[in-house]
Amino acid sequence: MRKDERKASEPKGVYRVRNWQEYNTGLIARGDVTMWIDQSILTQGSEAGPTRRGRPPVYSDAAIQMLLSLKQVFHLPLRALQGFAQSLRKLAFPNLPVPNYTTLSRRAQTLKVVLPTRHPNEPMHLVIDSTGLKVYGEGEWKVRKHGWSKRRTWRKVHLAMDANTGQICAALMTHRDEGDGEVLPDLLDQIPADVTIDTIGGDGAYDTKPCHAQIAARGASPSIPPREGAKPWPDRTPGATWRNAAIAAIEASSRREWKQATGYHRRSLAETLMYRLKVLTGASLWARATSAQATEVSIRAGVLNRMVALARPQSVRIA
Repeated sequence: MRKDERKASEPKGVYRVRNWQEYNTGLIARGDVTMWIDQSILTQGSEAGPTRRGRPPVYSDAAIQMLLSLKQVFHLPLRALQGFAQSLRKLAFPNLPVPNYTTLSRRAQTLKVVLPTRHPNEPMHLVIDSTGLKVYGEGEWKVRKHGWSKRRTWRKVHLAMDANTGQICAALMTHRDEGDGEVLPDLLDQIPADVTIDTIGGDGAYDTKPCHAQIAARGASPSIPPREGAKPWPDRTPGATWRNAAIAAIEASSRREWKQATGYHRRSLAETLMYRLKVLTGASLWARATSAQATEVSIRAGVLNRMVALARPQSVRIA
């Protein structure tokens, strides 16, 4: 039986957005160009350092990141982005830096993206997951009808989100064959050491000894279900106390009851994040160079953070 023909075991819940007026205003603000223009960049100018005749302008990383963010928000190719920026400079922002599209393409390969993240004062509840973004290949209909071929290429995107604020705290792109647990140290390294992390939640792919060691090193508690048939670890192993207690609780009741009792289902916010990433910024990557693709993923994460800062829905179940 196909997955989309199976009957759900329970009826889907009905939810209502409590702050609809505020959220609706934020949705409208996403299309406001002035929300994506950093006024500090307009006052700095485009050139940095001494200039001479015939020397091309040197644009700051912040200016390049701002323009690439506009590209993702309005889904523009690089050439169209240049024309769009030139029209903005002509109409409203005379000091807006407008690089050539070739400059944007070249700088995207080495750009160090700064995620616009606001770290709260309270401890962070981090949820981590990964998804795939298509680079090139056949469409979904061809795959469903005839199966996929070797021409179909993907990149794997790993995101770490604060469940309390909805902000993406770390983003990383890897090859599609890279394991989720292998990149956890790189994600945690992107979060400042002085930021307190209370809980780190993930699926069973993160149930490894290196992952638990990294979580223990950050002074956080894991929210990771032990894999099927998991055996207790020696007491000296980092994270063994929590994991062995989880195994015992699952054996005493059930895995479903353990997930409900421990609040594991907050990890579903990461699944929602992956859906928003693909719907709002696209399910495939524009860039072809690997370094530029990594920059594009970080730019998309920054765009989602700006959208969450404008407004975030507060949904409650009513049925």
